[in-house]
Amino acid sequence: MALEITEGNFEQVVLKSDKPVMVDFWAEWCGPCRMVGPIVEEIGHEMADKIVVGKVDVDNNNAIAMKYSIRNIPTILFFKNGEVVDKQVGAVPKSTLVNKINALL
Repeated sequence: MALEITEGNFEQVVLKSDKPVMVDFWAEWCGPCRMVGPIVEEIGHEMADKIVVGKVDVDNNNAIAMKYSIRNIPTILFFKNGEVVDKQVGAVPKSTLVNKINALL
């Protein structure tokens, strides 16, 4: 399951996490985001013991999107020790995301 990440909990959930974090930046109106969403949820469920998986709705949390220069969605950022260590822009297969996660572990 993916956590809902907001401007209010971003620092605690993402930046202070002791596990790697995968954050999906998305919006309700975005077609490719709806394709990636179920994959993100699946990874969140399957890898919950290894990583934190969350979603940021860019329409409701644009300060976070601006801070990380999110210009296209879906964009998935991978954080480790509070720093962005990898990025994926656009809809991709599940295997691409899993490979990026495995590289962080």
